[in-house]
Amino acid sequence: MSNNLDDLADKLLAETEKPKNKEAKIEDKDIDPNLKMILDIPLRVTVELGRTKMSVRDLVNLGQGAVIELSKLAGEPLEVFVNDKLIARGEAVVVNEKFGVRLTDIISTKERVEQLK
Repeated sequence: MSNNLDDLADKLLAETEKPKNKEAKIEDKDIDPNLKMILDIPLRVTVELGRTKMSVRDLVNLGQGAVIELSKLAGEPLEVFVNDKLIARGEAVVVNEKFGVRLTDIISTKERVEQLK
């Protein structure tokens, strides 16, 4: 099973390293048929605003209006994780009255694929 994942990761890396126009999207006809199988797999995307540690006592004493101080400073980049793996950093934006993230720094393709192994 591990060899299959390594092979798939190597193929994915090879596909993503092909020169592309930055604005162009990947077309189905340009993708290895073996990789097409994984393109529709759902992934959990998490954006982290910051972290903190607190005791159980402090946790149960929280009430409406309480403020939890986080480790990051205001204006620092948010971290974007896919299945608990860091893939990018960005800044908060508002899109149609909902929060979103504008990506400002994407972890290199090679580093992202290496995290799969």
